[in-house]
Amino acid sequence: MDNSKQKAHSFEFFPPKTAEGAEKLRQTREQLAALHPRYISVTFGAGGSTQQGTLDTITEIQNAGIPAAPHMSCISSSKEDLYQLLKTYQEIGIKRIVALRGDMPSGTKGLGELRYANELVAFIREKTGDYFHLEVAAYPEVHPQARDAESDLHHFKLKIEAGANSAITQYFYNPDAYFNFIERCHKAAINAPIVPGIMPITNYKMLARFSDSCGAEIPRWVRKQLEGYGDDLESIRKFGIDVTTDLCRKLLEFGVPGLHFYTMNQAGPTMEIWDNLNL
Repeated sequence: MDNSKQKAHSFEFFPPKTAEGAEKLRQTREQLAALHPRYISVTFGAGGSTQQGTLDTITEIQNAGIPAAPHMSCISSSKEDLYQLLKTYQEIGIKRIVALRGDMPSGTKGLGELRYANELVAFIREKTGDYFHLEVAAYPEVHPQARDAESDLHHFKLKIEAGANSAITQYFYNPDAYFNFIERCHKAAINAPIVPGIMPITNYKMLARFSDSCGAEIPRWVRKQLEGYGDDLESIRKFGIDVTTDLCRKLLEFGVPGLHFYTMNQAGPTMEIWDNLNL
């Protein structure tokens, strides 16, 4: 039974780099806010490179009356810096954080005082108790730097045991990868809600480049179909929306706790999928 209307959905933005980008994101936010998301998350650049942009974007979303969830990375950050950031988030009314290890910026030697996401989760719990709802990342197709699937699952369990409330997955297009991951989590006594991350397909070249770097698989039949469209951007978009809609439908029928859309700061693709699903 599809009880999708009771599910909690969320959206992800990245901090805009220009005034024009900021204005475009405001319009996107207003359109997507009409869908009543549980929260909107905002990414955090490698080594904190977008820290002020993340804070500014989060503050604006929160002030607009939408629950906001900043990504927080421990790479290249001291415990004192992290603690001050936590206090700032408490002061502006943030109640949810996406706690990540984060990416190492090029040319950086120091990892910071905390090296892994489970250490960051434990640190946040130590400093703020149960004040924040903590989301962490999960990888149905295995983290690209993991030794193997079992060690990856072990590291995921460490994050939950450290105090994470729930998880958001890396995007994927093969629903069986998610179903298998959930089964393995249950066998490992991991019972936290795991929300699938959804990346609408609109730009094949960008998606292929991004997927190769983050370890997300584009199924061969999807890749070949997209390649066949060449520079026909409208056909790429239409096919991509259909593929992503079908994925979401299967996930909702399976009983996922919600869907987390990687919007790339665009409202259109997410709203098309939303309408297709009658959410």
